Amino acid sequence: MLFDVDGTLFVTDDPLVGQALRETLSERFAVELPDDALERVDHEGQTSLRIGRLVLRDAGLDEPDLGPWCAEFANRYLELLGDADTSGWRAAAGAEQALVRLQEAGYRLALLTGNPEPVARARLERLGLARFFPAGQGAFGCESESRAELIDLARARAGEWPREATVEVGDTAADASSAREAGIRSLIVGHGTGFADALAPLG
Repeated sequence: MLFDVDGTLFVTDDPLVGQALRETLSERFAVELPDDALERVDHEGQTSLRIGRLVLRDAGLDEPDLGPWCAEFANRYLELLGDADTSGWRAAAGAEQALVRLQEAGYRLALLTGNPEPVARARLERLGLARFFPAGQGAFGCESESRAELIDLARARAGEWPREATVEVGDTAADASSAREAGIRSLIVGHGTGFADALAPLG
């Protein structure tokens, strides 16, 4: 089971990610970006690399290699997070209990997220959910612009786990469409849906 982070496990608005993205893109590519640079592009369900490209295109640039920038973006986010009050952060309702039940039932859990890996793991650490997702598994937003490619990468890291036994859990249309493209099943956690209810189709 491949779990998205934003809107799926982590349901609190986090302006730090937009700040880190703007600051690092502006610095690396010498471009002035508006405060709403992230909101101006179709960012929901996209990978960090894809979002960076969309923001630059909106500013009139088309940079072929965003890999070095993506690591800078993650590092800047972690710097901002170190001084941030995250006491108001919330996980999805019932997430911890559902993950415990899935693990006990023998499901293998991993992350499949558009976040850079350090960002995803730092968020889950603060939410108390990091222990469910082992290092060396899953796939992350600095590794490909394509979510479908991330799914293939996560399956490879799990020992070429079969497509028919893989499920992506997310909250956006992009999550569902990338799962279809990669030939796996998807479950969508709707806003306001109890986490356990959303996973009920798994039994």
